[in-house]
Amino acid sequence: MLFGKLLPREGNFFELFNQHGGHIVEGARAFTLLIQNYADPGLREKYATEVGNAERSADRVTAEVNRLLHKTFITPIDREQIHSLINAMDDVLDLLQDVTETMSLYDVHHMTEEVMRLGDLSAKCCERVQHAVSLLPKISQPATAEAAIKTCEEIDKLESDADRVMRSAMSKLFREETDVRELIKLKTIYEQLESISDRCEDVANLIEGVVLENS
Repeated sequence: MLFGKLLPREGNFFELFNQHGGHIVEGARAFTLLIQNYADPGLREKYATEVGNAERSADRVTAEVNRLLHKTFITPIDREQIHSLINAMDDVLDLLQDVTETMSLYDVHHMTEEVMRLGDLSAKCCERVQHAVSLLPKISQPATAEAAIKTCEEIDKLESDADRVMRSAMSKLFREETDVRELIKLKTIYEQLESISDRCEDVANLIEGVVLENS
């Protein structure tokens, strides 16, 4: 009995998830501002830096979660669920950072309407991810569990919307873009942006699993 009482319990995993979700939203909002102000080099650099800062802050949270997993004997949800969820969340910000760097490395000069739409859908997905994660501490309550499932369904719908925008964007790109270099640049950016909503859906699927097992 004494041994069990001395073992580390629970940690602050839910709080760390929430912190990470906050960084995801920070990065998504900075990215939205980046593409909205892309014509201004100064603002472009400012918001790209903010995306990078959010990604590095999230990496520190991910490292702390993984450190706690090694020290904590009793966790609030399954250990594998904790590991999978924090890494799936980290993938979201990694992609935001990747697409930001791609725009700079590929020397993209202007944003298309399709980039704007995909960026907007990505930001909405990220906000819903943060909301879903914030509900995890109280998923044993039926109303909270229902709210979490509903938020995950909203993420699924946004991901489907991003798929449709992506298909339309690719069709337009291959029909209308005559500069092969621009075509390659935009194709890569479209794919990276659509992948953000895919990773958000991965997070939603994991949260749904947590809710179903623990509510």
